[in-house]
Amino acid sequence: MDAETWASIDKLVAWLDAKTTLAPEVELLLRLLKVSGEAGEVADAVDGVYGHNPRKGFTHTWEDVDRELCDVILTGMVALRSRNADAAKVFSGHLTKVLGRSLDSSAAWSAS
Repeated sequence: MDAETWASIDKLVAWLDAKTTLAPEVELLLRLLKVSGEAGEVADAVDGVYGHNPRKGFTHTWEDVDRELCDVILTGMVALRSRNADAAKVFSGHLTKVLGRSLDSSAAWSAS
């Protein structure tokens, strides 16, 4: 992620911090839990794409799913930044590890 993206996340976190009336530890907990709520909205949108609920029918598009996925990513970034002031560094380090694991794994797989 670029610095501009994380600066935007910092603005969202500051805005949320200014609006809350909860104790900091409760606010953080709720931000962490919000990630699963947003993931549930992705599932609901996918259900709606396929018309899985016969009572509701076809209620969503793949573009709706994309928007919900973006909400999951943003909510995760806000939660990470709310928990750790070095969120950009933590995320970058984790991404590097995952890429290394994944790419090393796929190289070993294709060599078999």
